[in-house]
Amino acid sequence: TMTPKFDVTAEKEGGILGFLSRQWNFVPEAVTDVDLAGKTAVIVGANCGIGLEVARQFLSLGLSTLIIGARSEEKATAAIADLKRTCENGASIQTWPIDLASYDSVVAFSRRAENLDRMDYVVLNAGMCATTFRINKSTGHEETIQTNYLSLALLAALLLPAAQAKRGAQGGVPTRITFTSSDVASWTSFKEKSHVPLLPALDREADNLTDRMMVSKLLGQFYVAELAKRIPSSVVTINCATPGMVHGTEFNREVDKTFGGRLEKPVLRRLGYTAEVGARNITDAALHHENDATHGQYLSAQKVKPMAPIVYSEEGGRISPQLWRETMAEFAFANVEHIINSMSG
Repeated sequence: TMTPKFDVTAEKEGGILGFLSRQWNFVPEAVTDVDLAGKTAVIVGANCGIGLEVARQFLSLGLSTLIIGARSEEKATAAIADLKRTCENGASIQTWPIDLASYDSVVAFSRRAENLDRMDYVVLNAGMCATTFRINKSTGHEETIQTNYLSLALLAALLLPAAQAKRGAQGGVPTRITFTSSDVASWTSFKEKSHVPLLPALDREADNLTDRMMVSKLLGQFYVAELAKRIPSSVVTINCATPGMVHGTEFNREVDKTFGGRLEKPVLRRLGYTAEVGARNITDAALHHENDATHGQYLSAQKVKPMAPIVYSEEGGRISPQLWRETMAEFAFANVEHIINSMSG
């Protein structure tokens, strides 16, 4: 596929000033022109914050079936009660357990999706920013990379056969899988980028876990681009989008740190979106834009924009296939490479 003609350079889009001006000048518009009656959405990480508001926006557009993937049943139950209070369309809302710290849990969740009649939209919205360095006992990887990158990448791949099987029930319309990305993917110095192999280098103790969170989001961008190269947009459409900076999220706190805590709180409040407003960017990425125009792309402020500058660099051209190979090797237990290769339409 051709690289789209962006209206801005990756450097300008990824820079801090570009980010601040977007936050200051652009208010995401609510999606109002889509009717989701009869449709099914799966939202992972919908028990709070942005994911919860994306769920609410889908329901307000008439969604018939919502599956919330969450680790805590208690939080998911509270989220369902909250959604039912505000959305009176009688949608079926279910919660399915998923723990992104466990590959077994991810596999079980994907198997369950095979039983859905249809799966029009998938939003993968989990994100963590660890404050202490922890290695996942079952996988051996650092928790941030495990949760934000590896487990979501695995889930997206394992949902592909179910998505392909349901295209007929969806009137030939492909499932769209949308990852929540972040502006911070452009902000990491990515010190580990020259390591071969790369993933083990990210399991070493990090002095800066904020940077690890940024790297996890960058790896996700590489993955979306690589996955989309291998799957036609008419079979499954895959994209990613940033919600922007949202109050009370890790990202907001990180922006504050980037400026050494110098931004006054009123400025941060003025710059940050509410979760509801930030979620509009994710809803837009899931529901708007032509499949082939958005496939494998990153959206910011409701337009297709460049991913992090490194993705388009010579260095990125080396890292991307290497990361793909390592990721496929990591997922060999689930036969993921074979699944992806069988999806060519």
